[in-house]
Amino acid sequence: MISLTPTPSLVLHTNSTVFFVFPIRTRKTPPSPSSPSRIRCSSGSGLQEVRKSSEERELSSELYASVPFPAVKAAKRVVLVRHGQSTWNEEGRIQGSSNFSVLTKKGEAQAETSRLMLVDDSFEVCFTSPLTRSKKTAEIIWGTRKEEMIMDSDLREIDLYAFQGLLKHEGKAKFGAAFHQWQVDAANFNIDGHYPVRELWARARSCWTRILSHESRSVLVVAHNAVNQALVATAIGLGTEYFRTLVQSNCGVSVLDFIPRAEGGSPYICLNRLNQTPSSPVAAGSSGGRKASNRIILVCHGSTQSNAETGFPSAGDQPMDMLGIIKSQKTAELLLDLKVSSIVSSPRKACVETATVISKVQEAADCLGVDCVARYVETKQMENLDVEDILQQSSEGKKEIPPLRPGWLNEFEDKSTGAVWEQSEKAWQSLLNEVADEAKSEKVVVAVGHPALHIALMGHCLNLTKEWLGSFHLDAGSITVIDFPDGPNGRGVIRCINYTAHLGRWSIPITRSTLDDEEFSV
Repeated sequence: MISLTPTPSLVLHTNSTVFFVFPIRTRKTPPSPSSPSRIRCSSGSGLQEVRKSSEERELSSELYASVPFPAVKAAKRVVLVRHGQSTWNEEGRIQGSSNFSVLTKKGEAQAETSRLMLVDDSFEVCFTSPLTRSKKTAEIIWGTRKEEMIMDSDLREIDLYAFQGLLKHEGKAKFGAAFHQWQVDAANFNIDGHYPVRELWARARSCWTRILSHESRSVLVVAHNAVNQALVATAIGLGTEYFRTLVQSNCGVSVLDFIPRAEGGSPYICLNRLNQTPSSPVAAGSSGGRKASNRIILVCHGSTQSNAETGFPSAGDQPMDMLGIIKSQKTAELLLDLKVSSIVSSPRKACVETATVISKVQEAADCLGVDCVARYVETKQMENLDVEDILQQSSEGKKEIPPLRPGWLNEFEDKSTGAVWEQSEKAWQSLLNEVADEAKSEKVVVAVGHPALHIALMGHCLNLTKEWLGSFHLDAGSITVIDFPDGPNGRGVIRCINYTAHLGRWSIPITRSTLDDEEFSV
């Protein structure tokens, strides 16, 4: 059954997922948009603090704390999917909110792959953009489900007015400076008297209010590139300056968890996954529409025996168990799509083992012939990538700290998260220096470490503060890809977060069974 809402509204889907609910310490409020802020800007040469006046912030997008979201009675999971490749995607034509393109054969195949990825999920409702390319993708993914599909006009793609229908070179020729601003400063881009990105952010924020007010707990949303970026960003409190920073590929899947607070009020919000794609996230492609020759890949080591016994993600310096070894091999196979320049790892045994597996596979990749000489991949250990002692000290005397569940870093005291944050800042600068090696035009650096450290590294990439540590999630064996399309001194673009599809049967499902849901209720 398909219904059409008269006004833009977005509906939530709660999948067959356990929304792990546990007591969480209230996190500090991020910088307010109504008062002068200190925005931390990172580059290869170090960190600078830039003060912006209120007037300047009115003209540029910024990191901000969103208006409080409606309270939720039970944990919700929202799965966002971008439509498959369209005819105008293939042509390189600017689509915006026009409705003239349809899915290509490749786009239909991508949607079918996403359907298989989500086939076991118990979605209660599907919200979709009314535009044909999105609606068709939703219908393919929804398959034979009987639950309602709702078309919501607020989920249409960004309105680009006079740009719509133009090939990119036509836009450049016809609009000149305006088209250049759209490419380099989209947040402040103005056309036909409109600020498209600002309008999009406002539209996405209003969608969340309606989603969270809905009684369902598991929601599928099928929409578009820009609007899905806006939904992710507004959920975790990021402003319009983050447009094109959180990549959404065709049929890429992103997951957000909304976890109720015991005291009520705005829920805890965690980005569980970003842009899990039908194809490899490290294969050739663009980030934010631009090619990237510099890349950092964050690899979480596989499980260890102590993980299995204690359930805590930091329990001594232990080697990987058999499952951890299998996951490291799967990660090494995935990275064969790249020529890795160097590998850095925490000195912990599980991290070193993972790094060793990746390096051996990389070195042997070009040496399948009898007379071939193996390629050398530099591998080294970095003390700043090791934060497990900090976490272990913080956990002493605590009976239960939920292992690798959405928002688990919120359980730690400010002193511990502060220490992790400070150490990760040093690690981030070291990684930027590593990827900035001028001797190579293309540099791919793999960093192997603990999930908490990698979450903090993502925070530094996005110029956030430690208060955002609970807003991201990583699983054992996952990878996160950060591209630098403007070079290592430019802004990082996050291509995917918590990607686990390469693990095959050992991958972390997009949604989990709700059979034991009562165990995690508040």
